[in-house]
Amino acid sequence: MHASTRVNPAALSPTLQSLFPKGAVAAELRAPGAAALLMPEEAVSVANAVPKRVQEFAGGRLCARRALAEVGITDFPVRMATDRRPVWPESIVGSITHTQGLCAAVIAERARIIALGLDTEAVGAVKEHLWPSICGAAERSWIESLPADTRGAAAAFIFCAKEAFYKCQYPLVAEPLGFHDVCVTAVGWGASAGVFEVLPTRPLVFDRARSPLRAPPPLIGSYRLHEQFVSAGVSLSMD
Repeated sequence: MHASTRVNPAALSPTLQSLFPKGAVAAELRAPGAAALLMPEEAVSVANAVPKRVQEFAGGRLCARRALAEVGITDFPVRMATDRRPVWPESIVGSITHTQGLCAAVIAERARIIALGLDTEAVGAVKEHLWPSICGAAERSWIESLPADTRGAAAAFIFCAKEAFYKCQYPLVAEPLGFHDVCVTAVGWGASAGVFEVLPTRPLVFDRARSPLRAPPPLIGSYRLHEQFVSAGVSLSMD
């Protein structure tokens, strides 16, 4: 049986969709992705990968195809570009994330949203010895000011927010970023959901073609603490 004729186990995700403006569609998968459900054009990208990477890749592609189906695009293989980005249909922007126990994808029509980025991390996965490589001085001071039992979630949030911003920014300009190229500030941290600001620490190009994109810093993203995960979303629109 061809992969495209089998039932896609990914499901729509209102939780992750809530991180983005109206028009975005998110899907998630809580089980390992099955390699047998990859389309041939997708499978070639992980032909020599270890099983864990294949499962993550397959889970992300299943979520992507579930979300695409919601806007009427079916049987579209989500290939991997040479820079490892997902290759979406021309009319679509999207983002894929995976962590232990959760794969997800979000898509939107390019006419409504110019770019978006989604990232999810398990609380506690960003260990303290990693904080200096991920966080600037202000971010580390903020984490260390919090109660000890909440610092793991805060560190995961900083990581997710920066990854989501990068996934949103990179397809526009193909400019690699480091973790210290932006500073993230949570607005009203402590609730299960909220917003954050992303402020560049050096000059960044957001639109190489200088189209009508309006994105003066700081950029605003959304985060959510759900179950054992932290998720963050960033999007850019013409508004």
